[in-house]
Amino acid sequence: MLLHCSSRRGIKAGTKPVSQRAPRITSVLKPDTLALTILLACLAGLGPLSTDLYLPSLPAITRAFHSDAATVQLTLSAYLIGFAAGQIFHGPLSDRLGRKPVLLAGLIGFVVASILCAASISVEMMIGARVLQGLAASGPIVLARSVARDLYEGPRAGRELARIGAIMGLIPAVAPVIGGALSVIWGWPSGFELQAALGVLFAVAVVWGLPETVPAKLTTRFSLKEILRDFGELLGHKGFRLHISMQAATYGGLFAFISGSSFVLQGLYHMSEVGYGLAFASGACCFVAGALLTQHLVGRIGMERTVGVGAAFMTAGGLLAALGQIVDTGYPQEMIVPAMIFMAGVGMAMPLTQASALMPFPHKAGTASSLVGFVQMTFAAIVGTAVGHFLSFGAWSVVLTMAVLGLATLGLHFQLNAWRRTLP
Repeated sequence: MLLHCSSRRGIKAGTKPVSQRAPRITSVLKPDTLALTILLACLAGLGPLSTDLYLPSLPAITRAFHSDAATVQLTLSAYLIGFAAGQIFHGPLSDRLGRKPVLLAGLIGFVVASILCAASISVEMMIGARVLQGLAASGPIVLARSVARDLYEGPRAGRELARIGAIMGLIPAVAPVIGGALSVIWGWPSGFELQAALGVLFAVAVVWGLPETVPAKLTTRFSLKEILRDFGELLGHKGFRLHISMQAATYGGLFAFISGSSFVLQGLYHMSEVGYGLAFASGACCFVAGALLTQHLVGRIGMERTVGVGAAFMTAGGLLAALGQIVDTGYPQEMIVPAMIFMAGVGMAMPLTQASALMPFPHKAGTASSLVGFVQMTFAAIVGTAVGHFLSFGAWSVVLTMAVLGLATLGLHFQLNAWRRTLP
């Protein structure tokens, strides 16, 4: 159902929208079409692409720069720091200037930063370029969520984000395989060159096909003080706090596997770059399967119960991964199979917690999306740094983090249900 913003419900004093009319859709791609969903998924997938495509190349980058695993792993954490910081500004800017101009600026910056990554001559230069790449790439994912919230509401928004997640999940399914092949054939810089080319392609698609969906541009002054005031309003909502905490735990568990799996599976289990890419792709396919299952479960058992099912899958996958290390068969399947279960749970829980966090704030969807992403990515950067620091303990740094954060997601789900029962 399209969201018509003529109602003043939920708009507080001080937001000063220019108008309350629904967004005019004048571009090529229309709401409720698969083509628009695919474009939003590609934009949202640009962030995961920037990590998953070069994961198989991390050992090669380590050798090329005569560095060590912990230092090269900082290229992942540096990206997330930039990604988190950029999300503070993209959403509030788009609430005032519109979605498309802010989105295009982010894509142009992404292309430039990807070229700098490919041209890096030291690990320090790459770390700096990755910060810039993260700053730029944060815009597309924030604004893809914002556009979905502009156009849809309620369970329909949840299903749309699940569809976006399912399509987006194909990117990490194929990206490590492609990245591993590119690294073997043309060297590690070729992965970043491909990212730059895709950034150009997506920018053209946005200019040509994406509608401007912001329902009413805010006229409040853009400043850090105003952003913090808006963030404070959002954080005053207990449901929002619980949902972003679930987002942080969910993505933190996912990122524990993303940041450490290449070193564990290639270093400890001696998998090849292409073999690792295939193993990672199997987990990504389970993420897609979880997102697809979500679309059916939401209509049958509701959004929150579906989130509970996803949290249970995450918990089971994390605990099984820890059990695999205790048994220690020496085969990589003891880590890969539990990770597949974990990824399926993430595919179920993550899209719906995103939608639920944004629902109460239609007039500030961009700002809400920014804060969700900022908290999510900041926590993931901390997790990634910790995992990299403790890689000397082998796979334990990865699997224990997955188990703990799976349990945390399940616990937060129960807490959210208890809070809902207190509402009138």
